[in-house]
Amino acid sequence: MSDGETSNGPLSRRAMLRTSAATAAGIGLTGLGTARATSASPSEEDTTPARKGRSMMGVPFETHETVRMGVIGLGNRGSAMLAQILAVPGVRVTALCDVDVPAVRRAAARITDHGDPAPAQYTRGENDFENLCARDDVDFVYVVTPWEWHVPMALAAMRGGKHAGVECPIAPSIKDLWELVDTSERTRRHCIQLENCCYGRNEMRVLRMAHEEKFGTLLHGAGGYIHDLRELLFSDSYYSDEWRRAWHTERDGDLYPTHGLGPVSSYMDINRGDRLVRLTSMGSPAASLSEYRARNVGEDDAARHENYVKGDVTMSLIQTERGRVIHLVHDVSSPHPYSRLNHLVGSRGVFEDYPARIYLEPDMGGHEWGDFADYSSYDHWLWKEVDPGPGGGHGGMDYIMLYRLAQTMKLGLPPDIDVYDSAAWSAPFALSAASITGGGAPVEFPDFTRGEWKTPHPGVDSARPDS
Repeated sequence: MSDGETSNGPLSRRAMLRTSAATAAGIGLTGLGTARATSASPSEEDTTPARKGRSMMGVPFETHETVRMGVIGLGNRGSAMLAQILAVPGVRVTALCDVDVPAVRRAAARITDHGDPAPAQYTRGENDFENLCARDDVDFVYVVTPWEWHVPMALAAMRGGKHAGVECPIAPSIKDLWELVDTSERTRRHCIQLENCCYGRNEMRVLRMAHEEKFGTLLHGAGGYIHDLRELLFSDSYYSDEWRRAWHTERDGDLYPTHGLGPVSSYMDINRGDRLVRLTSMGSPAASLSEYRARNVGEDDAARHENYVKGDVTMSLIQTERGRVIHLVHDVSSPHPYSRLNHLVGSRGVFEDYPARIYLEPDMGGHEWGDFADYSSYDHWLWKEVDPGPGGGHGGMDYIMLYRLAQTMKLGLPPDIDVYDSAAWSAPFALSAASITGGGAPVEFPDFTRGEWKTPHPGVDSARPDS
């Protein structure tokens, strides 16, 4: 989206980005809305805000014969996901929004070519998403926009009586995360981080194995987002207005934590018997983007004047209430084959991805890795029964995620991922920046569940519904 008005008055994209970065990085290790440095005195007042509504933990969707979806954002990700949505049975896209008018027109044509009624189109400025969120023929709003717009759009959806699903990360600051939690509880609308990596075949197989105690007592996990995006970050067309690179000039931290943290949190039953307690982060020097720019960007390009503060590699350690340790990595700047790490270590063995390999007692010995394919019987029922071929996308995980979302809404089941999971998984976006600013000092995670993290409730390892 381009510069213009928001519901709170004139605020451009770059201004929104700078405000979000300053809010999270500038309030220090003793702030972050509700987070406090772990060295803080135990006698300090608990800064968890009072609940303004009722818990959304385990709350089912209302049943829907057809899930009517509005999509905000039709760039590369949004247009790709539209194909996935159209392939899911029982889902109809009733409204589209983007300031890129041709993109909306193309998307609308795809919908009618699919045989569905023409969707409503919202293209009149940066605020027009609010009109989509006010419609009475939308049940679920899918937000697929630059990060700085995620919060205002999700809030508008919930305040308009719609459930909200947001691409990663869901929010850039702890204050924003609390507002999403509070608004979800007050409006009784779900706000979901649409984390597709939780629905990958390997991730769901490891999840089933972990819950059947094949790894024994869980000790350690690792996840990350290691993806060389240099060419795309400097592309004139891939990220509209080159918005994603702008974050590298504003914040040194883990800018994309959920791809790695979501699956590991599922393995460890975070918010279902354990919780994330503290984080410490360190960042490497920022060198790769400026060196790439020197080799590939012309002297007259405005990017030549940018100063990159985001370290090429951000590494974080997270400890849970039960003493487990999670290693989180972010690197989109240096040359590296793609990896999300996806490791899990327990008292009886280990799984490591990229490439997938496993070592379990008593199945293996002699320090020789085993074949992960031998454990296909542990595949999640979604991967056994649902063909991801109609939509595909990231090896099928995109389609499986959307299929399961639609299934829970049609049958009136609780979502696999709730607002508390979503907030916890995105919190390192802000917490890592604060820890790095403090020289790697540990920073506490807010308890977005307000003490309910021990409560059993549905998660990604969902039971197969009877119907």
